[in-house]
Amino acid sequence: MASHGARGRSGGRPTLEEVAARAGVGRGTVSRVINGSPRVSDATRAAVEAAVAELGYVPNTAARALAANRTDAIALVVPEPETRFFAEPYFSDMLRGVGGAISDTEMQLLLIFAGSDRERQRLAQYLAAHRVDGVLLVSVHADDPLPDLLAQLEIPAVISGPRSAAETLTSVDSDNYGGGRQAAEHLLSRGRRKIAHITGRLDVYGAQRRVDGYREALEAAGHGVDEALIEPGDFTEEGGRRAMTRLLARCPDLDAVFAGSDVTAAGARQVLREQGRRIPDDVALVGYDDSAIARHMDPPLTSVRQPIVEMGRAMIDLLLEEVADRRPTASRVLERRRLVLPTELMTRMSS
Repeated sequence: MASHGARGRSGGRPTLEEVAARAGVGRGTVSRVINGSPRVSDATRAAVEAAVAELGYVPNTAARALAANRTDAIALVVPEPETRFFAEPYFSDMLRGVGGAISDTEMQLLLIFAGSDRERQRLAQYLAAHRVDGVLLVSVHADDPLPDLLAQLEIPAVISGPRSAAETLTSVDSDNYGGGRQAAEHLLSRGRRKIAHITGRLDVYGAQRRVDGYREALEAAGHGVDEALIEPGDFTEEGGRRAMTRLLARCPDLDAVFAGSDVTAAGARQVLREQGRRIPDDVALVGYDDSAIARHMDPPLTSVRQPIVEMGRAMIDLLLEEVADRRPTASRVLERRRLVLPTELMTRMSS
């Protein structure tokens, strides 16, 4: 009597046909069981599963993906230099959320940087070859051509933060307007009246919305907005230092700063201390993101928490839904969704 194990009759890995013969069913029935089809009786399913276990059959996922015109791969595309990706906690938290969600699937995750023209050209060629089933776009600027390229190629995509109010891609974002307003309202409630704002990059829609929230809070409180107290930044520590230096030169009597990110707040804090300003006695300081930087700063930084890990998970969920929907892009354009998650002010000693 022949012994059966992990090797089939040919001496290689067991085949679908051998599983079918062992279970006494057709090849198509085995395929339906392996792919989770409900159109199989419980007895048949049990027989196939027993044959799979006895033979040690492992489905050829590459062949299955090819037959279904899929790659079983998702690309997380970051249109930023690698140095910024590894320097800012926002990106590591986003990767943690995305990676945690995709680990529950059979998909592979590819991390692709596209911070230079050369990298963008290489990415365009890669995407045009349809080597991924879908794309997650993180930190996209208003003039970035990648979203339009994805639309042209009809590759499912989800964007982290819309490019504008008229975004055509499905997007996941935090309530940047509400977060900006929370920060300014908190500083007003602490009796601060000369509240400066160091923005993020203003070609990023989320940064624009934080400015809008800041403005609305000041106007609602009857203070008006002093444009001299708004200084453009770029979400970086060095940008925070430059912006804080300019603000103090222009408005030496400011008594509070709302920074567009915790990293920016860290740069602003250095300049405030160098110029002898005590935090929060002389100048209250609020950041954005509620990253580890906020909790470890001296004094600990009040910060607006945006649920970055949760955003990453939500992006994967929405993208997998779009990947499963194989209808032409034109018929799905009206179904684009925009998910906005709430922010929360985390109050600490800096304010």
